[in-house]
Amino acid sequence: MSIKIERGLFKYDFIDHHAVLCVPVDADLKTIRKRYLKIARRLHPDSCTNASEKEKKLASALLSKLVNPAYEKLSQERSYTEYMVVLSQFGKRLVQDSASIDISTDMARQLAAAANVDQLYRVAIAKIAETQFESLEKVIPIIAHISELNMVYLMRTAGKKFTNNSSPSSNTLNHTSPSSNASVNTQAQPSEPAPNKEDTTVIQYLRRAQELMTKNQLAQARVELQDAIKLAPNESRAHSLIGVVYLKQNQMTMAKVHFERALKLNPQDETALEWMGKLEKLSAAKSGTKTDVKPKPTTGTAASATKKPDNKSEGGGLFGLFGGKKK
Repeated sequence: MSIKIERGLFKYDFIDHHAVLCVPVDADLKTIRKRYLKIARRLHPDSCTNASEKEKKLASALLSKLVNPAYEKLSQERSYTEYMVVLSQFGKRLVQDSASIDISTDMARQLAAAANVDQLYRVAIAKIAETQFESLEKVIPIIAHISELNMVYLMRTAGKKFTNNSSPSSNTLNHTSPSSNASVNTQAQPSEPAPNKEDTTVIQYLRRAQELMTKNQLAQARVELQDAIKLAPNESRAHSLIGVVYLKQNQMTMAKVHFERALKLNPQDETALEWMGKLEKLSAAKSGTKTDVKPKPTTGTAASATKKPDNKSEGGGLFGLFGGKKK
């Protein structure tokens, strides 16, 4: 049975595993596993005993071709990390090509225009998850709908600002003509000064990086911070955060480079000051460990008294030789 989805991220030849499981794109592994088990139980043959042959085949196809591959990709740490890095970069590319992006559902349009995008996105995903697999014949269009929400959310978190003039399918955003006075005002008033696009994008990079760092997803956090530094090389916060990432990855030289850069740009950068101190203590501790493992000189009465003449591993030096002769 062929399964084809042509909306949302799927439209751009990207397999949206989060949409298949109906979990937020930043869901942790525990949430992903819990959701997978619920779907797998619903689609398992033992749960479809009263279903028609058509429904049984559809359930089997959904489980084997969509649900199981999605869980396999998102449940393994290495493949999950790689997938999330690609997903993050994909969202940024969509922002660059936003003129050609098409949004077809009302919920996705609301998300594109919402001020509280994060809250609206999570509420929508949770609501859809409640009934996603109730009707198996509707599962594919529902997954397509979720993927469209994921696409818009990725674009918003990557810095895209939709407006009535720039958002896809903007004529249907408010269900009225553009000139109508009855349209719902979901955007900032034109008189309000728009934030600097570059500054806003950098802030988004830093915010995402910090969220990833709290989840210990360091590889992805580093990608976000590297992009922030490319866009704003004199942003001390970006340098101090990437220094923390490098230090947690045990790359002390790179960590030091970025901490020093952050402090040069802003001598009061609290993150750089705190972690530079930790880096120095760590370096000193490692240096001290190397000194402690050096063999201590075996001189003096106490040292000679502890030597066993018949222990070849400790029989070096004059005391060892004399002990051997006496025996």
